[in-house]
Amino acid sequence: MLLDTTLRDQVRARLAAFPVHRLAVGTQRAAAVALALIEEGEGAASPGMPAHTEWSQRAALLLTRRAAGLSSHGGQWALPGGRIDPGETPEQAALREMHEEVGIDLDASAILGTLDDYATRSGYVITPVVVWAGSARNLRPCEDEVASVHRIPVTEFLRADAPMLDLTEEPGREVLRMPVGDSWIAAPTAAILYQFSEVCIRGRGTRVAHFDQPMFARR
Repeated sequence: MLLDTTLRDQVRARLAAFPVHRLAVGTQRAAAVALALIEEGEGAASPGMPAHTEWSQRAALLLTRRAAGLSSHGGQWALPGGRIDPGETPEQAALREMHEEVGIDLDASAILGTLDDYATRSGYVITPVVVWAGSARNLRPCEDEVASVHRIPVTEFLRADAPMLDLTEEPGREVLRMPVGDSWIAAPTAAILYQFSEVCIRGRGTRVAHFDQPMFARR
């Protein structure tokens, strides 16, 4: 799957046709994350995946490992993102956070659309914003927030063993994980990645708000 204008136009069209579900924030905090479509290339590999030393035009998504010293979710897989500041839209917040965390500076023309809001156990309502980031060869991770940056091929999220669902005490409320290499990513990031793969790549209207997070990701 190449990172080219055909993929860009497909993703934009499918997001435009997808009726997103928005959640009332209430007492929770509004946040946004960036699903950045990017060229596969140099960067830290995930265990079980080969390290790439040459640039490829294959489509990838940019993920990070959060710095271990952060007060919440330290060391976990994440998408660039954070709280929405007063007066900001989710799209503006996603672009700002992506610039602050990994050094990608894009304007509104890079936005392809949004996916469903996802309410976390830790008190956030997250709006996922899909962004076209191109090659982005000069990443500058913020050391205080980001331990490592990963360019994960989109095809990795289309594996036959994805998603991984674990039963809980609540019927219909399975914990969702997404495999990557020989490891896995937990919800909420995993739920957002799964909906991206279903809506933007497979063209399905899959919902993910009912999927739960593992205990360690709820803090």
